[in-house]
Parts: sequence; structure tokens; C-alpha cells
Amino acid sequence: MPETNTDQIDWSLTTWEGARREQLRRWAALPLERIVLALEEMQELTEWLHPGAGEVDAQSKQRADRSRDTAGE
Repeated sequence: MPETNTDQIDWSLTTWEGARREQLRRWAALPLERIVLALEEMQELTEWLHPGAGEVDAQSKQRADRSRDTAGE
């Protein structure tokens, strides 16, 4: 087993908050084109894993739009 120098480990990344902060830092470093491609890929994966999920989202949006319209009357 290789020796690990504990002075080189960033222990702040070992917490949920630290991991989330690092994830956001890496995401922000991506060029816009890569971000858009990643979002499109995540959408395709969601649709593949949950067929009809997009339809549910569209229905929820329509209900929210109708609710907002009637609230403004």
C-alpha cells in the first residue's frame, strides 16, 4: 500500500459541504459549450431512466401557469 502524506490531503473536501463546494467550483470552470452539452446529456438520461418524466413536468408547468393566471384575476 503506498504511503500517503496527510499534509497534502485537503480535508475540507471530505465533508458534504466541502464536496459540494468542489463540485460547484469544477462546474463553474467548464466552458459554456460543455455545460450545455452536459445538461442535454443529463436530460436524455433522465428521459431514458424515467420514460414520461418530461410529460409530467410539462403537466406540472401547465398547472402552475393556470394557477398563476387565476391568482392574478
